[in-house]
Amino acid sequence: MSGVYKAEYIWMDGAEPTQKLRSKTKIVPLGHEPPLWGFDGSSTNQAEGHASDCVLKPVFQCHDPVRGAPNKLILCEVMNIDMTPHRTNTRAKLVEVAKQYTGHEMWFGIEQEYTFFDGIKPLGWPDNGFPAPQFGYYCGVGADEVFGRDIVEEHLDKCIDAGLKIAGINAEVMPAQWEFQIGPMGPVEASDHLWMARFLLYRVAEDYGVSATLNPKPVKGDWNGAGAHCNFSSKQMRESIDVCIAAAKALGERHELHIENYGDGIEERLTGKHETCSYRQYKYGVSDRGASVRIPWQVAQDGKGYIEDRRPCANVDPYVVCRLITETVCSRIPG
Repeated sequence: MSGVYKAEYIWMDGAEPTQKLRSKTKIVPLGHEPPLWGFDGSSTNQAEGHASDCVLKPVFQCHDPVRGAPNKLILCEVMNIDMTPHRTNTRAKLVEVAKQYTGHEMWFGIEQEYTFFDGIKPLGWPDNGFPAPQFGYYCGVGADEVFGRDIVEEHLDKCIDAGLKIAGINAEVMPAQWEFQIGPMGPVEASDHLWMARFLLYRVAEDYGVSATLNPKPVKGDWNGAGAHCNFSSKQMRESIDVCIAAAKALGERHELHIENYGDGIEERLTGKHETCSYRQYKYGVSDRGASVRIPWQVAQDGKGYIEDRRPCANVDPYVVCRLITETVCSRIPG
């Protein structure tokens, strides 16, 4: 491919209650940055047909590991034609809040759970009935307990090749359920990298004829849901467990607001069972996976570190969860 590269423009649409990823390809001359580009917002629930133009503003780019060099993945904010942020643009709001509290030096690490589906059933599940009850699947090994590892390994390689800050992977508690971790990074960076990793997950699974869902309760009944546990710390939290506890208490003061914004279907996942605290209740504790917010045991032992908000659903918008945590915590603890 001489003199040009393929730029895959990626953005979040206006689907409700959970935004979906969209993408399209632009051919760009080598040595040129990807320009602003328009799209039909009436086809993505982001505009009316009589005034359908929306604008894609490139904000983050990385190597395209699917197409290879010199091609790029281009994450975009959606803008109105007057270049104000579109109503569906949640990234712009996070950028403002992150700048406001830059002195706190917030770090985020997000654990993204997801479930592979083969048609209408989870990958590897029998056509009739259910697999064995949950036990051997978490971090399991063997064809009778692990489904989709080839997709997971390729996704991991693609994320590394793209330059994304992916920290690890593991099989999760429900069969066909997996997790990858992004971070630790600043709130905007962690969110950008998570969206890109989600895109690559969908794109890689597509080649296998498998879908990856972020549904927080993909299978009803006695099966674990899927979350996006959010680990975070400020500079002061990394120096004192007292500040970690203060942050945990601050989150409890705005519990209802966070629950409203932590992903559609949260009441089906946060039931008080399957390693969750009920969405109607807020509590924190050391090493407690049945709490809303967990203080890891090593943090209690070291007397400093970070805490884990276990409430966000797998389908949460990371721009929203990082903004809310930053606002709630930084407005109530010292910077």
